[in-house]
Amino acid sequence: MLDDQPDQPDQPDQSGQLYVAPWGRDSWPGTLDRPFATLPAAQRAVRARTASLHSDLVVNLRTGTYVLDAPFTLDADAGDSGEHGHRVVYQAHGYGTPQQEKAVVSGGRAITGWHPGEVDGAWRAEVGSLETRQLYVNGRRAPRASFSPGLPGSVTKTETGYVTDSTAPQSWQDPTSIEFVFPWVYPWSEARIRVAEITGDARSTTITLAQPAFDWARELYTATWVGGKPESPESPESPESRRDTRWDGLARPSSAENSVSFLAEPGTFVLDRRTPGRHVLHYLPLPGEDPSEAEIIAPVLEKLVVGRGTEENPLHDVTLRGLTFSHAGWTEPDGPHGFLHFFANTYYGGGELHKVELAEGNAHVTIPAEPRLLPANVEFTAAVRVALHGNRFTRLGAGAIGFAGPGRDNAVVGNRIEDVSGSAVTVASGTGTRIQQNLIHHIGREYHGSPAVWVTDAREVTVAHNEIHDVPYSGIVVTGGSHAARVQIIENLIHHTMTVLADGGGIYLNGVQGSSYAEGTLVRGNVIRDTVTPYNFGLYTDYGAAWVTVQGNVVHRSDTPIVLQVTPPLENVAFLDNFWDDHPAGADSPPSGVTLARNTVLPRDGFEEALAADPAGAAILASAGRSAPPVGPSPGRAE
Repeated sequence: MLDDQPDQPDQPDQSGQLYVAPWGRDSWPGTLDRPFATLPAAQRAVRARTASLHSDLVVNLRTGTYVLDAPFTLDADAGDSGEHGHRVVYQAHGYGTPQQEKAVVSGGRAITGWHPGEVDGAWRAEVGSLETRQLYVNGRRAPRASFSPGLPGSVTKTETGYVTDSTAPQSWQDPTSIEFVFPWVYPWSEARIRVAEITGDARSTTITLAQPAFDWARELYTATWVGGKPESPESPESPESRRDTRWDGLARPSSAENSVSFLAEPGTFVLDRRTPGRHVLHYLPLPGEDPSEAEIIAPVLEKLVVGRGTEENPLHDVTLRGLTFSHAGWTEPDGPHGFLHFFANTYYGGGELHKVELAEGNAHVTIPAEPRLLPANVEFTAAVRVALHGNRFTRLGAGAIGFAGPGRDNAVVGNRIEDVSGSAVTVASGTGTRIQQNLIHHIGREYHGSPAVWVTDAREVTVAHNEIHDVPYSGIVVTGGSHAARVQIIENLIHHTMTVLADGGGIYLNGVQGSSYAEGTLVRGNVIRDTVTPYNFGLYTDYGAAWVTVQGNVVHRSDTPIVLQVTPPLENVAFLDNFWDDHPAGADSPPSGVTLARNTVLPRDGFEEALAADPAGAAILASAGRSAPPVGPSPGRAE
């Protein structure tokens, strides 16, 4: 038996293969029959070899769950990069074969010790000082217990919160753990703010919200619109009846979360923080669930993988493939700053605010001077030739994957990304990132303003042949900037986006995207269906978008296929050879900065049949999505 063998029998294997298994020992040499037990042990062996690599060095993870007690940190300065043209690869054993094993990298903690709770049918477990916003039961994300509407009765907003003529909130348990949710605080945004105190008498209740979050929210979420914004998620206006509006997304919360008093829906949970250091999880099971048999996991870590380098010494030539990354969270929104979402993956964490005038002073929005980025649970800074291939990212409490800093030539290819609180992939600056052949769905589960893929101020990024669906905001967002150039959004299948918020699209672009059509953004061959909520556009070029070619795409079942009149106006935006099911407003006399040519309007009823009957339309439909081959050269950019 392996357990009977001595701990230090021989020297480590020098074949270029290392092995890790839950049944291994860190004192063993990391061979197939005597594997390491943990990733840190394998990493120490890697670091001892990288300076003298003469082939790829592959770390094979055998079947099992690898529970981390700290983020797995890949550090260029510590020797984690590949060298001499060779890679360091961490992979599931048997990657790419029918015998590929299932290796899970987890930042979670199994919750045990359940017993009957104070709510009929509920379970409770003491969890010490654990902080979590997520709980996973038998692999399913359990929502936090909630109450809608967020406040009953007739509600008045005050400088510190709200007053209602209902006395019901005075009975809510553990009020300082309660979080109010404000969807459509801007139409594309959603805010979350904790309760600080609930007081009242026989006639009314006063709810005081956490500071500085509520003061900051009152400063940030101020806007006036000149036609074109819906009234609210509950009663959106039709496009014909939109009117000028002074927006108050904080008028009242739409829901309240995380009190035992709300624990009525089976399958939901609450984290009770009434006693510091002795927090209690409450869970109301689904029919048939047994606490003695259920696997219940709460995230503990906020990062699973951290890859870091510098511009002078980037992390480089590292590949992660065939692995599952699960059970990481993010708890900053629980604090006094709340979560004041602004746009895409940005939020306000204090500092200077700017009032931006629109439409010749008849409208404005307020924006943060230096917004913060919602983090990713797998995050790389200053990375070069880092590849994520064939992995699964699931049950995550922030974003899934993030690249930032002066990186280049990174790849996110063939992954499955699902059940994520924020975005699937974020590329903030850098050059040459490829995001291809991924299946991305059910993201933005908690932070509804998160797009599936967000590219900002980056160069030569290719987002191609992905399938994206069931997204609360936009599918793909490309934000321009001073470094933006040559982004390609090619032959993706995008459907069921904008399922919660508004003023977005299947594909959304804003800002200057380059310096010419050749240097700008190309959106070609995408199929966009079912852009769900009112006030959206299937293909949305917004807020001064410039140097964009939108060619040979299909748009079906959106509020409107494209928009032509925005503020600041579009400049050098070309819509060529597209198929859609409605005449865009203003298409007969487009703005001077817009080119419209050879676009085809097909009837909304019978659209699929008409598209399939058109050879060009049928070719677009056949090429979009993950089944098509990787994208090649990109002809057709406007000149």
